[in-house]
Amino acid sequence: MERTFAAEVGKLSLGNGEVFHGEGILAVTKALLQSGVSYIGGYQGAPVSHLLDVLGDARDVLDELGIYFENSASEAGAAAMLGASINYPLRGAVTWKSTVGTNVASDALSNLASAGVRGGALVILGEDYGEGSSIIQERTHAFAMKSQMWLLDPRPNLSSIVDAVEKGFELSEASNTPVMLQLRIRACHVHGSFVCRNNRRPLHSRTNPLERAEFDYGRICLPPSIYQHERQKVEERWPAALDYIRSAGLNEIFDGETRDVGIIVQGGLYNGLVRALQRVGLADAFGRSAVPIYVLNVVYPLVPDEVLAFCAGKRSVLLVEEGQPKYIEDALEALLRRAGAATTVQGGNVFALGGEYSGDVLLKGVAAFAQAMGLVPSATTPGHADVGRMLGLKALAATELGEPVPMRPPGFCVGCPERPVFSALKLLQQEIGPIHVSADIGCHTFGTLPPFNMGSTVLGYGLGLASSAAVVPMMGKRVVSVMGDGGFWHNGFTSGVVNAVYNGHDSVLVILKNGYTSATGTQNIPSSRQGGTRPELDIERALAGVGVKWVRKVPSYEVSSMVRTLGEAMTTGEPGLKVIIADGECQLERQRRVKPDTARRLQAGERVLRTRFAVDDSVCTGDHACVRLSGCPSLTIKPNPNPLRSDPVATVNQGCVGCGLCGEAAQAGTLCPSFYKVDIVQNPSRWDRLLYRIRQAAIGMLAARDPMPTGALQ
Repeated sequence: MERTFAAEVGKLSLGNGEVFHGEGILAVTKALLQSGVSYIGGYQGAPVSHLLDVLGDARDVLDELGIYFENSASEAGAAAMLGASINYPLRGAVTWKSTVGTNVASDALSNLASAGVRGGALVILGEDYGEGSSIIQERTHAFAMKSQMWLLDPRPNLSSIVDAVEKGFELSEASNTPVMLQLRIRACHVHGSFVCRNNRRPLHSRTNPLERAEFDYGRICLPPSIYQHERQKVEERWPAALDYIRSAGLNEIFDGETRDVGIIVQGGLYNGLVRALQRVGLADAFGRSAVPIYVLNVVYPLVPDEVLAFCAGKRSVLLVEEGQPKYIEDALEALLRRAGAATTVQGGNVFALGGEYSGDVLLKGVAAFAQAMGLVPSATTPGHADVGRMLGLKALAATELGEPVPMRPPGFCVGCPERPVFSALKLLQQEIGPIHVSADIGCHTFGTLPPFNMGSTVLGYGLGLASSAAVVPMMGKRVVSVMGDGGFWHNGFTSGVVNAVYNGHDSVLVILKNGYTSATGTQNIPSSRQGGTRPELDIERALAGVGVKWVRKVPSYEVSSMVRTLGEAMTTGEPGLKVIIADGECQLERQRRVKPDTARRLQAGERVLRTRFAVDDSVCTGDHACVRLSGCPSLTIKPNPNPLRSDPVATVNQGCVGCGLCGEAAQAGTLCPSFYKVDIVQNPSRWDRLLYRIRQAAIGMLAARDPMPTGALQ
C-alpha cells in the first residue's frame, strides 16, 4: 500500500471535547464513526483512495463498533451496498472517484434514488476535476440533478467537512433520499482541527443484528411503484430536503459592508475566493469579507427563498461556479427572473467557462467584478497591481525563454514491469508493421505517451478489450488490447473477455499482472497475495472457466520472450481470443517491501547483494536507441568523455533499481552491446573479498593496469 495510516488511527477514538488535528481524509473517517454508520464500502480512486486505506488500517476500531467494511470489487458493487438502507434503518456510506466511478455506479444509484431510503445513505465522492485531474473533465452535478440526489460541497476546512458528513446522514433520512458529498483533492488532504464527539454505536450492526427481514413492493423499481416514486420525489422528498437545509442552516451567509453587491460561491471554492478577495483588498487577513458571501454547502438543490433573500436589494451578484455546463448559474438566473428580481448575475462571463478555478482565475475574475461594480476605485489598487504583476511575469517568462518550457508528461516509474511490455510491442511492430492497440485505464495508460505512443482509444476501466470489438472485424490483422489485472476484475472480465469469447473475437489481449491497483496507491485486488483466510482469485482459472483456450504467462521483464509470444499470438492459426499474462510485481510496492528489509540486514551486518546496470562509455554509439526503446527515467544521457566524439552517451543514474530492462531491450532490439551488469556486495564475506581480489588481479593483468581499484567493496 502506498501509505499506511496505522499511526494516525488512534485519533479515531477521540471523545467529546477532545481536539482532532490531522488530514481531511481522517476527519471524514472520524465523522462517519460519530454518525453511527452501520456499513462502509467503496472502490479506490484518487483523491479518495486514502479513505479506504484509513478504513483498512482502522479495522479494530470498526470491529469494536460492529461496523461492516469492505473493499468493493467496483463502484457499481459499492453503490449497490446502499440497498441495505432502502428497507432498514441502517446508515451506510460508500466512496469512489468521480465522475468515472459515478458512471460505473449510475445504474444502482438511479434505482436507489427512485426507491428512496429509510436509513441515511451517503456517497462520498472524490471530485477529480481540474488541473490535477487524471480523467475526463465532467462534474458530478449532472448525476445529482438527473437522479435527484442531494449534492453537498462543504467549505474545505475540517469542521465544515465533518458537519457535512454528519448532517448529510440527517438530510438523507429527513428526505428519504441518498446524499452525495463531493470533496476536491485539496479538501481530501487539507490539514486542520475540529472538536470531536464520541463515536456512536450503530442502531443495528454486526454485533446487534436486525431481527426480521422486511419486504415492501412499493420500494421495488417496477410499475406501478416507479410512478409513485417520481411523485414522491417532487411532492414529498424535495420539500422535505428544503425544510431540513433551511432549519439546519447547511448553507451559510457571511455578512459584509456592501449592501448592493454580493457573492454566491460553491462551498468547495470558498478558500480560493477569500484569498482572491484579500488580494484585491476586499477581505482582511482573517478572511472577513467586505462583500456579503452566500456559501452553497448544498449545491443541489438550491433553496429558492434563501437565494431570493440574499439577492434582495442587490444590483448584481457574482456566482463562483466551477466547470461547465453552468448548472447553478442557469438555475439562479431562472429563479431571479421568475421572481421578477432585477439583480443581475455575473459568473462564467468574468471567470473561465470551463476548467478549475485556480488562484489566478479567481483573482482575475474577482478583480474584474470588483472594478466593474465600483468596489475597487481604479486599476492602480493593490489587487489590480497583483493581477498586472502576475500577467507581466508570465509574459516576461515567455519573452526571456523564447519558447515554451517543454512539457513533462507523466510516465512509468523506474523499474515498472509494464514498460517492458510496450518495448516488446514496439519491437514487434518493426517486424510485422503497425498494430491497432486498444488501451485501458491504469498505469499502463502511460503507454500512450512518448516514447511508446500506443493506444488508440481509452474508454473506461477494464474496457480496453471491449473497445476493440468493432475494430477486430475491420482490420486486416489481429488487434491488441491492453488491460491491467485491476481492470480485469473491475469490468474487463465480463464486459471484455466474456463478450469476446461469446462473440468469437479473434484478437489478442495482454493482461498486465502487477498485483495491485497501482495507479491509485497499490491497494489489493482479488488476485493480490492476500494472506490469512482471504482467497486469492486466479486470472488463469477465470479465463479457463469461460472457455479461453490460448493463454500464455510471460515474465514482464523478459523482452525477447514477450516479443516471441506476441508474435505467436498475432500469427497463430488458432482462432478465438489469445491472452498473454505479463507477470511482474509493481516495482514501487516491491521496493517498499525490499528496502526496509535491506536496511535491517545491513544494520545487522548481514551480506546484501544489489544489482545495478551501467553503460560502457567507450562502447556506446550515442544513437540513443536504447532510450527510445525503454523510456526508463533512470536511463538518460551525459556528455561524451571522449574528446574526439561530440554526441552524448547513454548513462544509468542512481535511480536504477536493477530491473534489467535496459539490457533486455538492447538484447532484444539488437542494439549496441554497451550495457553491463554490476553486482554490489555490501558486508562482504571473506570468500567475497578473496574472489574479488582474484578477479581484479586477472582483469588487471589482461588490461595491463592497476589490479586493485578502491571503493568497489562497501
